[in-house]
Amino acid sequence: MVSGLADTWPARNKWTTDQLLVDYGDVAFKISQRSSRKIKMKFKDYVSYLKLQHDEDPLYIFDEKFGEVAPSLRKDYCVPHLFQEDYFDILDADERPSYRWLIIGPERSGASWHVDPALTSAWNTLLSGRKRWALYPPGKVPLGVTVHVNEDDGDVNIETPSSLQWWLDFYPLLADEDKPIECTQLPGETIYVPSGWWHCVLNLETTIAVTQNFVNSSNFEFVCLDMAPGYRHKGVCRAGLLALDDDSYEDVRQNILCNEQNLSYSDLSRREKRARNHKDDDDSNYERTKNSESRSYNIWKDGYSYDIKFLSMFLDKDRDHYRSPWSSGNSIGQRELREWLSKLWVGKPEMRELIWKGACIALNAGKWLECLSEICSFHNMPSPTDDERLPVGTGSNPVYLVGNSVVKIFVEGGLEAALYGLGTELEFYSLLHEVNSPLRNHIPNVLGCGILYLEDGTYNNLPWDGKGVPDIIIKSNLIIQESGGDGFSFGVWGKKLFEYRNAGMPVDESVRSLDHSRIWPYIITKRCEGKMFAELRERLSWEDITNLASFLGEKLRHIHLLQHPPLSISDLSDIGQESALPETNGCIASTTYKSKYLVEWEIFIRTLTRKRKDVSSRLTKWGDPIPSKLIEKVDEYIPHQFANLLNITENSPITAGKPCSWIHSDIMDDNIYMEPSWVSASNGEAKEAGLVDNGFLNGSGVGRDVKSWRPSYILDFSNLSIGDPLFDLIPIYLDVFRGDSSLLKRFLESYKLPFAINISKSTESDDKFGRFSYLAMCYCILHDDNVLGAIFSIWEDLKSADTWEEVELTVWGELNNYEGFP
Repeated sequence: MVSGLADTWPARNKWTTDQLLVDYGDVAFKISQRSSRKIKMKFKDYVSYLKLQHDEDPLYIFDEKFGEVAPSLRKDYCVPHLFQEDYFDILDADERPSYRWLIIGPERSGASWHVDPALTSAWNTLLSGRKRWALYPPGKVPLGVTVHVNEDDGDVNIETPSSLQWWLDFYPLLADEDKPIECTQLPGETIYVPSGWWHCVLNLETTIAVTQNFVNSSNFEFVCLDMAPGYRHKGVCRAGLLALDDDSYEDVRQNILCNEQNLSYSDLSRREKRARNHKDDDDSNYERTKNSESRSYNIWKDGYSYDIKFLSMFLDKDRDHYRSPWSSGNSIGQRELREWLSKLWVGKPEMRELIWKGACIALNAGKWLECLSEICSFHNMPSPTDDERLPVGTGSNPVYLVGNSVVKIFVEGGLEAALYGLGTELEFYSLLHEVNSPLRNHIPNVLGCGILYLEDGTYNNLPWDGKGVPDIIIKSNLIIQESGGDGFSFGVWGKKLFEYRNAGMPVDESVRSLDHSRIWPYIITKRCEGKMFAELRERLSWEDITNLASFLGEKLRHIHLLQHPPLSISDLSDIGQESALPETNGCIASTTYKSKYLVEWEIFIRTLTRKRKDVSSRLTKWGDPIPSKLIEKVDEYIPHQFANLLNITENSPITAGKPCSWIHSDIMDDNIYMEPSWVSASNGEAKEAGLVDNGFLNGSGVGRDVKSWRPSYILDFSNLSIGDPLFDLIPIYLDVFRGDSSLLKRFLESYKLPFAINISKSTESDDKFGRFSYLAMCYCILHDDNVLGAIFSIWEDLKSADTWEEVELTVWGELNNYEGFP
């Protein structure tokens, strides 16, 4: 507890209930409550509630967006000098996780027991009233609290009584050695809560406070640890050794030589260890609970250490950041984590030793650097420099810039998915050269490709051009699609069948065996000139951005016109036995490629049908910001017969009503490169910069001389597929254009291809299958990625929408005006 840090703040005098009521009475703030429902309340209404309420667990204001809804409040305080180092500062405002809160609550309200998100540290300054604090060191779970850790993705949930309930019902049960650190915070005082510490707060009277969480050099490695894949280490960070199962606990007990009197405690099952923290309804069990808590204290005291080396022992070595499920409880996403570490690596070179340690924990960066070094050596490339040690970009595979080359190691989705990703990309490049497509000038040149594998502790490198099946892959027992002659065994149609097999199915961790995790396909391409659009977005002119929209329309037209490989009926032998697929509501969706439509649509329709089966549960798992009332209506919105989406009817027995084409499916802001046009510093004349030196590319030359930026390359074709070209609009519109309909219109003007044949354009028709917007919305709902989260983040007003049709027309309505150029 520190005094004096807020003495000069305007908030020290202005943040009283009466003054805030005058200044912000009509401002709506977020209210914290024990249900998951999010509500807001105008401050004047909340003050009325304060004066009238006699609740046991009162509502209180806990708003992380107060700086946006009432910006002047941010001017009333500043971060104390002791806590100004914050590694999240390097992220843009819309990228960084929630970190600051305005907290206002009456007596009896407060925060129940918790550990701050991502194991960050926090400071909390009280401006008015009195707060009672209780704190436990990391790993010491308070009595009455149960920690649940999801064994699939590591998400952590905590069951805890309210703050008041804990002080009244559980605190009296504690032996002296089990009692928490306690203190009463007075106005003007600031309390510091270190990483991993449990804390509980009870307001003794109406209080007003501000708090911020931060990442600094002291807790950086712990934050990286909490974002590492797996679950066991997350439980140990919060619940100590009680989070371990019997075998793991015994191993640790042996290693740390616990006292002999604790041996009997290891006989408890994992469930019993957690359940012992519940208060038994039968008062006769209270004594047993107290004794158990004392034993818990002894285990924590003798065997637990909140030390990064100790905690790292509990990482799951077989889980990989790029292939494992991501916890929805993590403060940032996988892409954001990679971008954060990359920005730190570039922006804080003096901290690289620490950043590297964190990256090795969160990304397993050390292993990928070993792989990169082996690839560079085999292809006679220079070894990666210190600047080049960390993966770049935010994609789903490790990507490195080494000199004038880009090395991409395929790992996403496991070995089979990686092989199909590389195989399909190589098949696509081969076709581009075969037909001399104009796309060749806007796609990086391939310099090398192959398969790296670890066998008997030694790295081996095998060149592979995508044709045939290497022996090391044959030995891996994967399901391999037959391919005649020198064909692409892991080409696009094999990939489509692979996607069909996995659609709607739970992830089978057995296919990610240790042997599979030691085989890595890779590709080396020439490094593009310029910069990623993601890096340039904020500095580009409107003309640059509209030119980009036209560029993307033109390049997508070339992709969608490119002839795709043929698919024969024999290629469908593994799904040909299926005549129908049941839907969640009991309806049968039957598709028969033999008589109704082109064979390539068979896999597409069947894959959509499989995805439909678990759509409600998938959206529920993704949760906020997808409105729950819309999730309840999703089954009635999505069609039961997906042939209708393609305009396949009895009147079109031979061909589908939509073209089937190559689709990129992943054109996002980090897969677009742009080159600068610059003004010569010597004569001031505009000069087109087709090629610029590497110093400029790396940012040292970017400044006042840059006139504009022009789009040049499209990257990352590993997510290539074959299907509905409309699918490609989803990442472009939501990620690149950020929902700007004028850019979408500009794109379509350049695209100049019809999205369908003989499909009704009437938006007044009751036939939803006549609306392009309906097709696009269905693809968003059934997408493998949470694109709905992006939609409800861009169009926040749609969180209150009553129907999917309202969302559909708001987001995709512009498509209904598009006629294409037949």
